Amino acid sequence: MTAPMLEIRNLRTEFATDAGRVTVIDEVSFTLNRGQVLGLVGESGSGKSVTGFSIMGLIDPPGQVSGGQILFKGEDLRTLPEPRMRALRGNRIAMIFQDPAMTLNPVLRIDTQMIETILAHEKVSKTVARDRARDALGMVGIPSPEERLRAYPHQFSGGMRQRVAIAIALLHRPDLIIADEPTTALDVTIQAQILAVVQRLARDHGTGLIWITHDLSVIAGLADRVAVMYAGRIVEHGDVDTVIRTPRHPYTHGLIGSLPSRNPRGQHLKQITGTTPAIAALPQGCAFRPRCARATEACLAAPPVTQTEGRLLRCFHPVTEGEAA
Repeated sequence: MTAPMLEIRNLRTEFATDAGRVTVIDEVSFTLNRGQVLGLVGESGSGKSVTGFSIMGLIDPPGQVSGGQILFKGEDLRTLPEPRMRALRGNRIAMIFQDPAMTLNPVLRIDTQMIETILAHEKVSKTVARDRARDALGMVGIPSPEERLRAYPHQFSGGMRQRVAIAIALLHRPDLIIADEPTTALDVTIQAQILAVVQRLARDHGTGLIWITHDLSVIAGLADRVAVMYAGRIVEHGDVDTVIRTPRHPYTHGLIGSLPSRNPRGQHLKQITGTTPAIAALPQGCAFRPRCARATEACLAAPPVTQTEGRLLRCFHPVTEGEAA
């Protein structure tokens, strides 16, 4: 069997605070093969975006990736010198940010930014680079791409700026794309178009994709596998159809049960009681324990990781298959 394109082993990311060091990502592990789409799901504050930034090497002080390995095609990204990391970042590994302002320079025209992105990693003429930039804009559904190349970011709507940011990430047809809720600001029609583009990229070019989102409906139609995060840890991970059809972790079960489509018409929406705990003040043992109806004294200890039939689970009292169905 071929080795995974990306392998994350016991990733740990910490931030220094006045109260001491706080672990934001703890023992996160997963693999990603060529052409595979992994959905990283969870509530705000669960650690999804920090996981993406950690892989990209974009954790700045007072943050630090303090443990684990990030193996990309056999290379541990944590140990690479910065020049080598810069050569990979934006070329073989790309990230689409939730806020396009993190990608676009407000004082430069779109063609300048896209051409410079291409020339930073490839020795091609400016004419070739411009043609590729125009084609990338067309790929993400921007009308009149030749004309739009000459525009500045402020001349685009928020959704159009996000599409430009997505086009920039696709310029080099990278091996790995980390997408941090990139379609949140887009209407459903354009969202469907973008999802079709990235699915085609994964299928035709073997691009691996990590799609970070809180929207399970997007993951259900896009991903091959799903990893559910809570309080900085992956609590359930497996085939997307299996996890969504029969969620075993109480948190995953609650997320899916709270979807409007799963609630009878005219009745109150089901919801998970309580709120996500502050990452600096996690409860003892299982972080989900205060919100879980299945919790017992055993949950005062950290739950072990179990793996059966390709599904990873971190829970003492998982939902039975009958309840999950």
